[in-house]
Amino acid sequence: MTNHLLRDKLLHFTWLFFLTVLSNVAIAEPVFCYYTDTLNTSKKDTVKLDTVAYLHDTTLNVRDTLTRLQDSTAKTKKPEKAIEDLIERYAKDSIVQDIADKKVYLYGDAQIKYGNIELKAANIIVNFKTNTVFAVGVKDSTGKVAGRPEFSQGDQKFEADTIRYNFDSGKGYINNIYTSDGQGYLLGEIVKKLPDNSINVYKGRYTTCTLRDHPHFSFNFKKARVIPDNKIVTGPAYMDVEGVPTPLAVPFGLFPNNTKRKSGLIIPTYGESPTRGFYLEGGGYYWAISDYMDLTVLGDIYSYGSWAVKPTFRYKKRYKFNGSFSAQYAVNVVSDKDSPDYSKSNDFMIRWTHAQDPKARPNSRFNANVNIVTSNYVKYNVTSIDDYLSNEFQSSISYQTGWQGKYYLTASANHRQNTKTHDVSVTLPELTFSVNRFYPLKRKKSDGKKRFYEDLAITYSMNGRNEISTVDSLLFAPQTLKNNMKNGIVHKLPISLPMKVFKYFIWSNSMNVTDRMYASHIERYWVNDTIIDGNDTVVGFVKQDTVSGFNNVFDFSFSSSLSTKLYGMLRFKKGPVRAIRHVFTPSVNFNYTPEFGNNKWGYYDSYIDGDGEEIFYYKYDGYLYGKAPQYKSGRVGFSFSNTLEIKVPSKKDTVTGMKKIVLLKSLNVSGNYDLAKDSLNMSYLTVTGRTTLWKNLDLKFGAQFDPYAADSMGRRINVTNWEMNKRLLRKTHSNWALSFHFRLSDKDFKKDKKTTGAKKQIAGNDKTKAFMDEYELDDPNDYIDWNIPWSLDLNYTFNYVTTYKWSYDQKTPERRLVNTLGFSGQINITPKWKVTFRSGYDFTGKQISLTSLSLYRDLHCWEMRFNVIPFGPRQSWNFSINVKSGLLQDLKLNKKKDFRDY
Repeated sequence: MTNHLLRDKLLHFTWLFFLTVLSNVAIAEPVFCYYTDTLNTSKKDTVKLDTVAYLHDTTLNVRDTLTRLQDSTAKTKKPEKAIEDLIERYAKDSIVQDIADKKVYLYGDAQIKYGNIELKAANIIVNFKTNTVFAVGVKDSTGKVAGRPEFSQGDQKFEADTIRYNFDSGKGYINNIYTSDGQGYLLGEIVKKLPDNSINVYKGRYTTCTLRDHPHFSFNFKKARVIPDNKIVTGPAYMDVEGVPTPLAVPFGLFPNNTKRKSGLIIPTYGESPTRGFYLEGGGYYWAISDYMDLTVLGDIYSYGSWAVKPTFRYKKRYKFNGSFSAQYAVNVVSDKDSPDYSKSNDFMIRWTHAQDPKARPNSRFNANVNIVTSNYVKYNVTSIDDYLSNEFQSSISYQTGWQGKYYLTASANHRQNTKTHDVSVTLPELTFSVNRFYPLKRKKSDGKKRFYEDLAITYSMNGRNEISTVDSLLFAPQTLKNNMKNGIVHKLPISLPMKVFKYFIWSNSMNVTDRMYASHIERYWVNDTIIDGNDTVVGFVKQDTVSGFNNVFDFSFSSSLSTKLYGMLRFKKGPVRAIRHVFTPSVNFNYTPEFGNNKWGYYDSYIDGDGEEIFYYKYDGYLYGKAPQYKSGRVGFSFSNTLEIKVPSKKDTVTGMKKIVLLKSLNVSGNYDLAKDSLNMSYLTVTGRTTLWKNLDLKFGAQFDPYAADSMGRRINVTNWEMNKRLLRKTHSNWALSFHFRLSDKDFKKDKKTTGAKKQIAGNDKTKAFMDEYELDDPNDYIDWNIPWSLDLNYTFNYVTTYKWSYDQKTPERRLVNTLGFSGQINITPKWKVTFRSGYDFTGKQISLTSLSLYRDLHCWEMRFNVIPFGPRQSWNFSINVKSGLLQDLKLNKKKDFRDY
């Protein structure tokens, strides 16, 4: 032990003397220190890092890093080539320093950090004479290379067999590189890294396939230049598939590798259509205006004369708003001019969506969802299946704001159209103002028991709008604004006062005040002139004039109701049913409305027709906001509501051991008697009910009965049915509705169901968004969820309506039946094959609904799709095989025949 200590002290003294001599002669060269205690480590220990310093004094400074200490008093020159930044090094096995050759050897999971440069490899050699580093992997017993060098500088990372790098020049020489740029991967035999981080590649290939050694496809080239976050430019390149060269070659290659959006051309697809001729579809230009907006302009052109232009503008401001605007115009020419099937139409579609982030302005909100489509656009242009199946299109633009949580104002514009009937309705503008329910008689400070009048509540709302209803072809005609425009304002003031009486009864009283304001009214009168219309001769007619001026239509009504709830429970100690619970809610009500058809109100007028009969009419017939009631009414009504439930034993419920089953969700009976009428005072008796037979299987039913008899024409007469036919009631209407939506999947047959449906949906949405972001998909339908092995959705609708036509005591039923079944689903045939389908059947019309079948094949970095609609007006098929990555979205093969070709 003594000999070892003496040896270490002598060695330490010798090094100090040697360094002192060097410092006195001011040698500004790096000196390497070798300490045996830093090498006495096992493979699992961390090696202490040594120190290389420029020494200018007699003191040796030993630290755990390689650094340079500069003395301000030293007058020596700085070396022309020196490492200026901090170098950190690590090796799992050992670190050996060669003082003579000024080299450091790092063995076993070596790692060096120099500024923003990091190098990892099995072995690393640092040469301080040339300020270079060399990294290499080692082969294991099987011949496989382990610890391949990994180099990173900023965002640039790559792997290689060997790496040589110069710290001074920033240049590197690399063998067999593998690096990723954006969504692609670059491989090269010999690579030179330049100081600006660009790379020159010799004998390389570029691919988006993640298989490193044997990619499914690649573009092979002899020379290339890689400019980080910009582009990859190559010389002549050809494509190979599974290592087999193909004749697909280009004189040069240009691959963008910038994660930011770039403007550029969009390559169209080409083909031939029997009814439209040769075509180019989907070609155009993409303009990345800024980080917040972009513009895509696509176009189609056909040799028979059809063409279309489809610009789409998108914008998004995070935490503020997002939206898109699309205005598409198409000239649709079907068949050649000499063909009997020739047709031509000009169509357009306008779509605008805008959504404001709720956090942007908590007290106000602006939203827009505009869909304006001509009737033939969906027919002749490729759109989604949902658009094709829908003939109703609606639009809405609205701005909402509020104050103090009480007052709310909404300004909006609305549009509705039916492409089948060609009816269109436009509301522009519409203004709505409302006030929350308030209690004017409620005391600010409660003192003792609450008075009954404190529950008096008042609500106010105002609506004003301007509306045009016409057919789509006349929407912009000058006479439409004059003849079809309707406008007005309505104020509504509901006043209510609920009270509890006799402990168990609720007595509710309310008064509804309505005030309508119009800018005109109509006047009708009889004209005895004779009109000849073709072969028809009309003697006398009704003429209508519109008289401008402010008009006010005011009405009010009063209602009162008394209701309570009765609960009944029947219990059983044994048996399959342990309890029956019945809730019965009886209610009686009274509604009174004055006679606003009286001349003193001035809302109704009359004229004498050619037969001398006085005809009454409403002076605001066809205006907005309905009519003021013409006749006085005082209806006394009743209603009985029922619910029925049972309790049965259940092993799943570990608390009560019981399970509740609802037999009847509701069973209601209602009717009334009008005290103000001189005849036919009794109303129809209405019975409605609904229940759930099993899970999602819902049943609704209803019937209507008349207490009065009917004449030979089926009209009600002022004679009870009991008096004429000795039957209490006469059925006039009945309906049965059965519907269910049922979804089956593999998860329904698994025991582990800890994840709720909401969580599954959220997880699925997150995966969809991530996939779409990675592969730049705009349509969520392009996303394939492989986590669902199979699923089946069933939708069934059964609606049976019977209307009875009476002639005295004889009835003739008229029946209408709607009976449809729809189904859709998906199945993973293998882990890479998926089939989706959609179809249905109309049992009443005896025809199959829209049917589609899709086949998807996951080809790793490629994908294949085949979609077919085998029959019907949308008959078509489409086959495509393409690269998944959006970077090479134009590398695809499409073959199709759409519905316009049949």
